[in-house]
Amino acid sequence: MEKIPMTIGGHKALTEEFRRRTSEDRPAIIAAISEARAHGDLSENAEYHAAKEQQSLNEGRIKELESLLALADIIDVTKLSGNTIKFGATVKLIDEDTEREKTYQIVGDAEADASNGRISVSSPIARAMIGKEAGDTIEVAAPGGAHSYEIVEIVYR
Repeated sequence: MEKIPMTIGGHKALTEEFRRRTSEDRPAIIAAISEARAHGDLSENAEYHAAKEQQSLNEGRIKELESLLALADIIDVTKLSGNTIKFGATVKLIDEDTEREKTYQIVGDAEADASNGRISVSSPIARAMIGKEAGDTIEVAAPGGAHSYEIVEIVYR
């Protein structure tokens, strides 16, 4: 299997989610199943079926987290530097159409959260930025049409 690039912060967040799901959520779900089972007939017991579904979703996420953490290639972004954009870079862009400034950090797929400014290294905008320098212009195809951005600043923090 191929290693998954991940920042230190992303690894910590996934590790914490794994801990919470295994040591807090799992026992709570087991208790809910036991309580629902005590109510009698399971065939028409909505609480039981809901708890079993919740257990299935939780166990699926635990397995996913185990795989992600096992394959993690943890990259300390603070030790990176340079003038070109690569994994871990925090990039300030200006949308050439609206003149609005946007800041994104390029992170691994598992830790991406666009609403908090963390975009996946495999996203179209990140792929367009990789290898570019401050002052360069990139064009990104989007569902609403192509957008042009000027790269203003590149920081590794």
